Amino acid sequence: MENSVSSLSLHFPLNHKPNIFQLFNFKPSSQTPTTHPRNLPKFTITKKKFAEEDAFPSSLPLHSKNPLSIYKDIKNFARQNKLKEALTILDYVDQQGDALKLFDELPVESSVYPWNALLRGTVVSGGRKKQYIDVVKTYSKMRELGVELNVYSFSSVIKSFAAAPALYQGLKTHALLIKNGLVDSDILRTCLIDLYFKCGKVRLARSVFEEIPEMERDVVVWGAMLSGFSHNRLHKEVLEYVKWMVDEGIYPNSVIMMIVMPVIGEICERRLGREVHAYVVKTKSYSERVPIQSALIDMYCKCGDLGSARRVFYNSPERNVVCWTALMSGYASDGRLEQALRSIIWMQQEGFRPDVVTVATALPVCAQLRALEEGKQIHAYALKHWFLPNVSVSSSLMVMYSKCGIVEYSERLFEGMEHRNVISWTVMINSYIENGYLYEAIDVIRSMQLSRNRPDLIAMSRMLSVCGGLKLLKLGKEIHGQILKRDFASVHFISAELINMYGTFGDVDKAILVFIAVPVKGSMTWTALIRAYGDNEFYQGAIDLFNQMRSNGFSPNHFTFGVILSICERAGFVNDANKIFNLMPKYEIEASKEHFDVMVRLLTRYGQLKKAQRFVQMSSFL
Repeated sequence: MENSVSSLSLHFPLNHKPNIFQLFNFKPSSQTPTTHPRNLPKFTITKKKFAEEDAFPSSLPLHSKNPLSIYKDIKNFARQNKLKEALTILDYVDQQGDALKLFDELPVESSVYPWNALLRGTVVSGGRKKQYIDVVKTYSKMRELGVELNVYSFSSVIKSFAAAPALYQGLKTHALLIKNGLVDSDILRTCLIDLYFKCGKVRLARSVFEEIPEMERDVVVWGAMLSGFSHNRLHKEVLEYVKWMVDEGIYPNSVIMMIVMPVIGEICERRLGREVHAYVVKTKSYSERVPIQSALIDMYCKCGDLGSARRVFYNSPERNVVCWTALMSGYASDGRLEQALRSIIWMQQEGFRPDVVTVATALPVCAQLRALEEGKQIHAYALKHWFLPNVSVSSSLMVMYSKCGIVEYSERLFEGMEHRNVISWTVMINSYIENGYLYEAIDVIRSMQLSRNRPDLIAMSRMLSVCGGLKLLKLGKEIHGQILKRDFASVHFISAELINMYGTFGDVDKAILVFIAVPVKGSMTWTALIRAYGDNEFYQGAIDLFNQMRSNGFSPNHFTFGVILSICERAGFVNDANKIFNLMPKYEIEASKEHFDVMVRLLTRYGQLKKAQRFVQMSSFL
């Protein structure tokens, strides 16, 4: 950590150690409110915002108006397509009580305009759960009163169902659209595609797309398909549909490029990334846009081409905080952690203030460097700029404090979270495990199971690790049942953790059954079973499994060789260990210090000192 501190200090006088106020040297302006925004009346902020934009209706103040007058204002603004004004009035009404009650106090009115304004206002504000509940209430009320819903009504409703996500409600609404003859609307088709993708129903999304005549598939519909595939991590399909789209004579716009470039980064297709970059340069209207530049930087960084990322960055006519954050992430991915941390200073020297994403990117760097002092400075900055409570930032802070060995701070952050997600639960479990507090990890696991957050693959993996470490067979079997129920057992690292757990319990037969049940085996599952055999002193069986793994076409990795050599050491299999060690070059694996150490200990124990000396000499070149 001394290296990172000294490198940070290069940008300040030598006797002047940087602190939070120097790393983040933006002073609050005189207009900075002394009260946290959450403590201010919402309407005060909203009215001020619209007043600044000259969009707040001059017919206000609303407190002097009766419900019928307010309703007419909403109706008039909505009919004129002045949605800002209509939403502003609804926002005010919502602060005084439920906006839906306003409509209850009025004569039955069949006009759809104010109702659409209410639906739109609900969709663009509030959390997903509240949004969904409020939209369902409004939607039900409209149907109850016989309001004739139009394309824009259903558009808001379906968007809310997609955000929830609420598949059953979406299917019912789709059926209603078919019944009412609205299903051929371009807007609603796009909304339905988005809904089904958000619900994980890729086939249904495809069927909606395929029902659209080829001549009516515009760039928006294609964009919905690409975005949906990307959301479901179907990277191959994204690239296939882009090619199909171009073959149909529709060329990507900036929105499409912003979908495609992250996918290329995820699959590390540098050659394809260069083709996309060439297209961006060719279409000059896109190449100078800052979001496109940021996406290019991020794409090259993820492809491991930091040189190209830096060229894009430094040749950009205009840079913003997103570009800086993308470059910082690239430095971190490339292992240049000190440069990543220094980027925070450099970006401020250009006049850019780190935002919440920058902070969430910088904290893992501090965690890897065990840079507690810098991490605390970033924590202070996050508090100062109201980035907390933010689940992503809080989770990153928890990881940072855990890596620095201060679990108490991680606990405080976790307990102070208003809304926890699967990631924050998993981080807390992991914090306890890494610092040896296994029983505390079990308590958090139990609490998570009682919460509304269902453990994901990573959380399940950590739970199995704890069960194995504490020999908690009953809980381990319980979690195994949940894994089977949710069809996670086919995932390689989950099946490997299950095999490891049963191996730790001494139940090799159960470990074998888990292994057999995996439909497509990989090096990870083979290695886990080899380890289970070795842990239970079936040494020859472990050697046989290793040979069987190779004969079945699976390549041992660095970890596999470490496991099998350790088994040879425990069993005293000197000849087997020599043969296995000599296989490493065949699989293009360079022996590490741990591999050499195992061989030295084994050979020394059995009196082969000259051979041991040769291994010592070879390891000295590492």
